[in-house]
This record gives sequence, C-alpha cells and structure tokens, in this order.
Amino acid sequence: MNWTLLVLGSVCLLVLSEDAFVHGKRNARTVTFSRTPRGHSRHRRDTWTGQTRFTACKSPLTPKDQALLLSHTHETGFHGDDGSSFTLTWVGDGVILVLSTLSAPSDSFYEGGSSRLYRSEDYGKSFHDVSHAINNTFIKKDFGISAGPGNPQQVILTANLPFTETPGGVIFTSMDAAVTFRSVQLPFHPAQAIQFHYQDSKYLVVISIDDVLWLSQDFGNSWSEVHKGVHTFTWGSGITLFFSSSPKGTVEAARRGELILRRTQDFGKNFTTIANNIFSFGYIGGFLFTSVMEKLGSPRVIYVSSDQGDHFRKAQLPSATTEQFYSVLDGDEDMIFMHVDNPGEDTYFGTIYTSDDRGILYSKSLERHLFGGEGKSDFTNVTSLRGVYLTNILEEDGRIRSVITFDRGGRWRFLKKPENVNCPETSKKCNLHIHGEHSHFSGITPMLPLSEPTAIGLVIAHGSVGDSISAARPDVYVSGDGGYTWWGTLRGPHHYSILDSGGLIVAVEAHRDRQISSIKFSTDEGQCWKIFNFTDHPIFLAGLASEPGTKTMNISIFGYRPDDDDQPMWVAVTIDFEHLLTRECGEEDYVQWLAHSDYDSDPETDGCLLGYKETFRRLKKLSACRNGGGYVVSRQQRPCPCTREDYMCEYGFYRHENTSECLLQPNFLNQTQDICLNGELDDLQYTGYRKIPGDKCEGGARPSRQEDVFKKCEKDISPTSSYSHTERSPGMLVLIVMCTCVGVIGLVITAALIITSRRVNCRQRSPAYRFSALQLQEDDLCVSNESSPNGKLNGFQVQEDSDEDLIE
Repeated sequence: MNWTLLVLGSVCLLVLSEDAFVHGKRNARTVTFSRTPRGHSRHRRDTWTGQTRFTACKSPLTPKDQALLLSHTHETGFHGDDGSSFTLTWVGDGVILVLSTLSAPSDSFYEGGSSRLYRSEDYGKSFHDVSHAINNTFIKKDFGISAGPGNPQQVILTANLPFTETPGGVIFTSMDAAVTFRSVQLPFHPAQAIQFHYQDSKYLVVISIDDVLWLSQDFGNSWSEVHKGVHTFTWGSGITLFFSSSPKGTVEAARRGELILRRTQDFGKNFTTIANNIFSFGYIGGFLFTSVMEKLGSPRVIYVSSDQGDHFRKAQLPSATTEQFYSVLDGDEDMIFMHVDNPGEDTYFGTIYTSDDRGILYSKSLERHLFGGEGKSDFTNVTSLRGVYLTNILEEDGRIRSVITFDRGGRWRFLKKPENVNCPETSKKCNLHIHGEHSHFSGITPMLPLSEPTAIGLVIAHGSVGDSISAARPDVYVSGDGGYTWWGTLRGPHHYSILDSGGLIVAVEAHRDRQISSIKFSTDEGQCWKIFNFTDHPIFLAGLASEPGTKTMNISIFGYRPDDDDQPMWVAVTIDFEHLLTRECGEEDYVQWLAHSDYDSDPETDGCLLGYKETFRRLKKLSACRNGGGYVVSRQQRPCPCTREDYMCEYGFYRHENTSECLLQPNFLNQTQDICLNGELDDLQYTGYRKIPGDKCEGGARPSRQEDVFKKCEKDISPTSSYSHTERSPGMLVLIVMCTCVGVIGLVITAALIITSRRVNCRQRSPAYRFSALQLQEDDLCVSNESSPNGKLNGFQVQEDSDEDLIE
C-alpha cells in the first residue's frame, strides 16, 4: 500500500496565511509520555500488511551476560499515581525530574487536576516523591516545567491556578537541580512557557494571558512590564529583544498584517520601531525576517535584516498570497533554507530555496517539497555529518519519495537501496524512503529519524523500500556514513536511542496492543543485535529516555502495567550497560575515516565537501568497548581546490536533472539583471553559479563567466525628487517665451520627457519582483517609497519613538 496525499489530507490545522519563520524543534532535555486507555485502542491493532524484505541479525544474550545486566537493571513502580502523562526533564548530571499530571476532562465542569513531582539523582535508577517541596501544588501539564539552557540546574515550575480566582500566577524556582524550591507570586498569569535567555538564564521573558510582555532580570524573583498588546517575541543578539505588537484599538492585527515590530536593547527602558505593517517575524542564524504586504491586497513578501533590525532588504523570493505561507526550515550564519508554499489552495507542497550569506538572494534548491496541511515538514538535518539533509517530495501522481542532499541543498538525490534488502517485484524505481514528521504525527512511526553530532555518520530511521514511501510496515534502517549507504536493521517499528557517542544503540519494539519485556542493543552500528529480557512482568511501552548528549550508557524504559488494584501503574526501568561493556576503548579500536568519500574518485578531491575534507577518528564497528564520558570527537580538516561541486545554481537558475549544470529559468526574462541592494552594486555574475555559502575551497577552477554587466546602481529616488533630473534644452525655453502656441507644445514635450526620465531612473534602481514560479512582472518594476514596511525600499530607517507614543 503506497502512502499518498490522501493520508495528509485528513488533517488541516495550519493557517496558511501565517508564516512559520522558525521550524519547530524538539527540546532534547524534556520528553513527555502519555498513557493510552487500553479500551480505546482496539481499532489501532498492529495489523501490518506487506512483507519485510530483509532478515534482521538478532541473538540472545549468554546466561552470564543476562545475569550481569539484570543485576544492573533497576525498576521503579509509581504506586498510587493515577497521572495520565509523565514529563521528564534532565536538570543536571544524572538528575531527572518527573512531573506526573492528571487533568480534568475537557468536557468536565471541574477545572484543575493534580500532579506529583519525582526526582532521581542516579540516572533514573531510583525516584523519590518531592511534591512537598512545592506544597503539593498542581503544575501545568503543557508548559509546567522548564530548565535553563546554559545551566540545567536552574529549574522553573509553573503552577496551574484558576485565572478568575487569583490576581496572578505562581512559579517555583530552583537553583540547585530541584533540591529546594522558592515560591514566587507573579503579577500576571502566564499564557505560555517562560523563555530563558539563550546564554544567561537569569533573564526570563513571557507573555501573559492579557497579551502583556513581562521580563525578569533575576531568575524570576521580580518582574517588570515591557509592553502591552504583544503578539510574539524572540531574543536577538546579546540582550536584544524583538517583539511584535498590535496597534492601539485593533483586533486581529496579525491576520491583516498590521503588526508593529519593535526592538529593545536595554530591557524595555527604550524602544525602537523597526518595521510597520507586518504579518509575522522570526529570528534564526543572526537573520531577522519579516513578512510584509507592501500594497493593500498584494501578496506578502519577505524582508531580511542581518544587523539586528537597523536595515532591512527585500529577499528575492516568490511572493505569497493569503493561501500560501513561508517557513524557515533551518539556518545558520551562512545560509537559510526557506520553504515557499506553492500557489493554490491545499497544495501540500512548495519549493525550497537556499540563501546567500546575507539572506537576500535565494536560489531554487528543491521543487515539490512536501509540507502537509497539519503544518508538518519532513525536512531533517542529519547532525552526525556536515552538510546532510533529508526530506520528502510529493510527486505529481500523489506518491511520496525521499531525497537527500550532502552539500547543503546544492544537489538532491534519491536514497540508495540498502544492500541487504530485496526490492518488491512490482517496483520500477527501487529506493529507500524515510518516514518523517508526517508519519510520526499520523501514528505510523513511533520515532523521527535520529542522529547526534557526537556519533559521527550514524543515522537511524524508519523507512520502506520501493517506488515510494509505504505505510504498510515501516522497518528500521541505519546508515553509518551519513546517509550514503543504508542497512536494513530491525523489522517493524521501534523506539531507539544512541548511547556512548554511537558505540551503543538500543531499541525496543513498538506495539499498540501488546506488552513488551525485552530490549535490543547493538555495538556495531546496527549490523547485529543482542536481546536482553529486562523483566518478568511485561509493560505497555510509553517510550525511551536517556540523558542528552549520547555520552551516557544508561537507558530508561517508561511504561505501565496493571497494579494490584487493576489500575494502570507507571513503571520506569533503567538499565546500566556500563557494567557489560567494561573495556575502555584503546587506540587500536579506532580508525581514521574520511567523510563523504566514494573511494573511486580523484584522491585530490575525494571527500571534499564545501571546500574541505574532514577525517575523523572513529570507533571500528567490531570493537566492543566503550568510548566513555570523556570521549571527544577528533577531526582533521584540509582545504580542497574549487570545482563545480563548490557552486550552486545562481538566483534565477535551476540544476538540470541528473547533471551538475545550472540552466536559466525559462520564464526568467532578464538574464543579466543587477540587483541594487542598499545603494550598492550587487553584480550577480550571471554564469548561473555562485559559491555555496560557507564553502572554503581554495584556488582550482570555477564555472566560466559568460557575461558581466556593470551598471551604475543609484539609490532609490522619490517621485518628487525625480523631477529634478529632467533636462530641458535652451531652444525649448526660447520658444516658450517667443510663442504661446509653441510654448504649449513645449510643455507637452517636457511632460513626455519627465515620464521617460522616470522610467529610465526606475529601471536603473532595484527592481521589485512579484514572483509566481520566478516570473518577473513589468508592472512592479517601480514601487513607491510608501510601499516598503516603513518608507524605504533600500532598508528600514530607524525610528526613535517615545514611551508615550508606544502605549497601546
């Protein structure tokens, strides 16, 4: 059964007129498990169809190893806890907080619920109820527990209090990994999770239920009001804080594109308005994005700033109608991946564009990129190897296929079929296809693709082999070289985790209607697995949990089973593999591994990616030892000579299928356009290629330059000032004085010259593009100054506003 667009059409939650500038990312330090009522899950039995086309390598443990691991397996039963969900947060080295929450049913007249707080300081081997430390207060389920990004020992719990009965909320703060808590009465009720500053966790920001932005500079002990009518906010560089707000007396300003973007760099003492009439904004990789409607009723466009909002420039991207949206998929200081939804209602696909290092010029990277109606994208950054991304495309016939890039979007290709997997007999194009967010959201797979920076080259994912992705039976596949080659490793869906910096992988079968009692582990990157029976009392699996960073060798299995009173009881089983793999890895256990190598190419360029080679010191697959907590990734870098692979297609060009050649878009009219940015010449050098942002190649060859066009780039001229550039001949002035009739004719000629002059000046200025599949529209070549977000096409002028003017 091929999974087509019909699966995606079942849910449509995304408001397409709103832009998602920062693609949602999971918090690796916090995970939530939910308990599914058994009586309501009968319709979701494990009735997989189809045939698995490989044999997994599995073997039981020896009696000696089984007994050894059992002696280091620790089980905790949370007797009497009727919580429907468990939220785990790591708040220190080996310290775990568990929040158990039971909320009142949504259709109940009773508001509230109950919660319990547990703490472990031995990697989950034992838990203690510490609810008394917070006076047994009911903590919010959705955003009740947060840990500081820089100092995980700093913890904040947010109480769940009725809005109508108390003037403000209550938080509990801890500076010692939840050993002690301090209760703080708030002058407001939080509407969302309290946000830490990304570097200094004593700075906290949150929006209240009445849309007021609040700030704390002392880890929540005291709070000050920053601004009213706030829609969204984000931290910028340093202590810069950006926020969008509604003009006074307006409603639904975000839907109409009437938000004001402001900035404060002194914790709310002073404000600067940096953009008007925006729909939304986002900040990623040092780039500040705004979505703007330049003219009433016109499509939205993107403006970008790389200097914290001092100046904005228009991104050369297709515009978006009210039915479309933008989404920043990923980005850093070198390049942005931007998804632009395809024109039309509910298309479920769009185009990925990659930016230059300024975030202004964008090149088409991938067409028909899948982005479903529920707001889920399968775009995945493979963090275990530089430059690698995975995603899925929607073919014209409705089939979904997986593609991968190894050079940050310069070229995409289909995934190779695993060597140990047979293709279906009916398959015409046999490739591996990877399940992502869509499958996870739909309940087809229990986990997303997994990779870690410390486990070089290792990728674990659910997938299927054939013409397109299939929902029949997702199996687990593993790659040890960042996605170049794959191996069928486990049959059926699993939960999995990477331990010991990639030296150990663990997995547990995922069943909806069956209990489990065993765990599988591999020390050779998933080539073969050992099976360990960790209990004689099976549990319904909720999920796996391990300390972030992959250095630990402890894994916790969370689930539930019937208690003595036949009520479900939460159970945590923690296994310590450190006592099984006791030998520390020596130098003989490692090998020098050249990343991105195909072993058949020119030795001078073999392994070159983005201008340099990387050689890693990596654990051999057959070495059954442990890297240990002190393991550090060792790499050597060498520069490479420039080749065509170091260049991507320039703005207005696309890469021809199955070649490295960049061709001009058929409907891109001007092949030699220069774009003037901020009054400076920006020669596009129309060879059709530009160096990939972040590429560090040296010397070598570059694509031949076919044509250069150097034109004088003038600053934008206002409509009134353009008249001063009109020149009149002396003879014409004489004729005006001598003869009235001739003078009238002269005035007509003068008017014609003015119009011609304005058109010439307009063409010499920065063209404004109104795209639909990269099509240049003549009627938008000249835009008046009033059409930009705050009156400047070249960039936003900084406007200092008084505090009185900013009161909403």
